[in-house]
Amino acid sequence: MTSPRTGTAMALIGLASLLASPAPAASPQAPSAKTSPAASTSPTVSQPPQYLPIEAQWCVAPDRCIQLEVPRGERQFSFGLQLRPPLRPLEGMWFDFGSPMLARFWMHRTPAALDMLFIRGGKVVAIEAHTQPCMRLPCPSYGPDEQVDSVVELGAGQAAALGIKVGSPAVIERLQPRRP
Repeated sequence: MTSPRTGTAMALIGLASLLASPAPAASPQAPSAKTSPAASTSPTVSQPPQYLPIEAQWCVAPDRCIQLEVPRGERQFSFGLQLRPPLRPLEGMWFDFGSPMLARFWMHRTPAALDMLFIRGGKVVAIEAHTQPCMRLPCPSYGPDEQVDSVVELGAGQAAALGIKVGSPAVIERLQPRRP
């Protein structure tokens, strides 16, 4: 939905993206606190959505873990969840910025509503629930007016269903790569 780092994290930062050219859907507005990524980084209608490997998880209870795709690099950050069908329960995308930054995301070309959870220092600091699809520009951007170090995107309504609220712990664990 996606993340900053001058590409995706900004979902405004790209979140979907900034607003100069068609920014990625539900993707961070590119790292740069999410401005819009160049048109060349936005998927075209004929381009398939990206599906990334599960590389992290967030266990909200001992028996309830959210499996997270983790974009790497500006291109994956910018694409985020564009053109993807709705996420299933306990699935999401984690935009890890590495260090705190302003992050704005948007829903350009993201056809399914999302919950965006803005995280800093292992705690949820803001939630944008039920962000609506935006298939044509201009699109609104979402995010708090404070720096965050990551954003998790879930299917709309999942934050509430899992009991996640502002102040909830957000301990995200990277998984060991699977060997073939």
